[in-house]
Amino acid sequence: MASQQDLQELIRLMTIGMKVPIKDALGRVKDLQAGNLRSIQQIAESPLTVVTSAIKDAKAARSLHNACKARLKNPAASSTTKRPGSTLENTSKRSKRAGDATFLDGTEPVAPSEYEASLILHVETDEQIIAGTVLLTNRAPLVLAFTVELLRYTMPEQPPSSRLSLAQAVVSANSRSKAVSIGIEKGPSADEEGWGHGQPRVRVMGREVTVLKRGGYEWKGDEEVGEGQKPEEDVASATSVPPNTREINANQSASSKASASHAPNSWSASQPVTLKKSTFIVRAIHITQPSQRQSIMQSLFAAVPSLQSATHNAWAYRIKAPTNLFGATTIKENSFDDGESGCGDFLLKNMRETSAVDTLVVMTRWYGGIMLGPDRWRIMRNCLKDALAERLRVTGEQATLGGEAVWGLDPEAMRNKSEASGSASSRSHEAGVIGMPIHRPEAARAYLLRSFATRVDISASDASGAAAPTAKTTPKKKTAKALELEREENVARLLGAIRLLYGSWADHLSIGELDRRAWSWYVAVRPEVESGPSGWGAKGNLKLADILALRRKEG
Repeated sequence: MASQQDLQELIRLMTIGMKVPIKDALGRVKDLQAGNLRSIQQIAESPLTVVTSAIKDAKAARSLHNACKARLKNPAASSTTKRPGSTLENTSKRSKRAGDATFLDGTEPVAPSEYEASLILHVETDEQIIAGTVLLTNRAPLVLAFTVELLRYTMPEQPPSSRLSLAQAVVSANSRSKAVSIGIEKGPSADEEGWGHGQPRVRVMGREVTVLKRGGYEWKGDEEVGEGQKPEEDVASATSVPPNTREINANQSASSKASASHAPNSWSASQPVTLKKSTFIVRAIHITQPSQRQSIMQSLFAAVPSLQSATHNAWAYRIKAPTNLFGATTIKENSFDDGESGCGDFLLKNMRETSAVDTLVVMTRWYGGIMLGPDRWRIMRNCLKDALAERLRVTGEQATLGGEAVWGLDPEAMRNKSEASGSASSRSHEAGVIGMPIHRPEAARAYLLRSFATRVDISASDASGAAAPTAKTTPKKKTAKALELEREENVARLLGAIRLLYGSWADHLSIGELDRRAWSWYVAVRPEVESGPSGWGAKGNLKLADILALRRKEG
């Protein structure tokens, strides 16, 4: 099966190398996958007749076939070519225009993996390249960039499309507040008037935004999910709980006794998930007393010796325990990181979201030597969800699984649409209303690329010795392709600087504290512009070295 990287390279070859519109490219990729052609190499090595039968367009098939052959012969001519010294992560995709935004809602929506691949942006991680970059921009898109990267750490379960949508919602709300504060606009915002209320709300960059759940939307990154029998599953599932763990406190509620009486004394396990040579698996089992944890885990390690060679075996439990107050109960919980910083608290947080009680979970990780950053939280969450869902199927218990993908709602568009139709009094406060306007991720991505188009030259210095940016000049007019590549490089360097900043603090701050500090970091580096209405939308110089300077100092 082709990897996510193969898919990204194929889409980029079509959109950048062959100039195929993103909507058409995604449609052809879908047809090719149906014909079991999932990578550039597979297409190049297949007969032309096979490619033609897949995409049903002889001319397009011939062009694609030739392009794939040329790519294999000359990989250096890849459309992802970048300047010397650059270490760009991921693969950029041409942003979709606003006119293409409706294709996802058509009768034949593309697969989530294809859609998310079309929204991925370059990320530059070479500090020397980043530190020497100064961009000319205004403040709003910088808020967008800071927020998109922040969500990788605070909401890692959200797909790229949701992060872009949520980030744009933050920008919209912040811009509205700023416009009112400087007198450009008057009156309450649509959110203050109640538009979108009744929908869930999340806190991002210190601001609450209204969201719309994307029911049933499932997305996975580049990780590989194990298929078939899980490692040691037959052994782990047969592992009996030691006799003393079956004891139930005589004062425990009748409902807890009933639950314990039918719960199987075996572990349920997630599918193993591997990313960059790190493998994760989560196991869950019924537990009724904190004192049972040690003996249960000892029994697990004895039955599955490979766990003892794992880098981490973090655990967490939540148990419903009786109190002496008229039969009331309380929740006892505890956790242990086992060297995976923050993992215990993360497991407990997600167990609370799922309302999981009388449950012990063990998260096992074999470290592959490559740091995963916030991606590890997304993988852990998916594994935990898998293990708990497996246990719920076994025991018959019910829980509401959290972490659904969401869109950022656009209350202002909701109000404007209602006013335009003359039905301002018909606002809806009900959750799950179909047709609510959202912030489109395609538009947010395009806004980022458009807003950081200008890079300035810092070769000159002013009298004080500080860099004096001046407009960068070139001896000849740049082609459209060169300008597009420079925009992508500019955004890549900006996102890379912000990612390095967040990455230096992520393991030392809670999610809430990281969210709070993100705004102060933005304020510290944002371009200097005039105050009041005259500074609205004005541009200034953004030194990426200033962002790098905010990183946590080691030691």
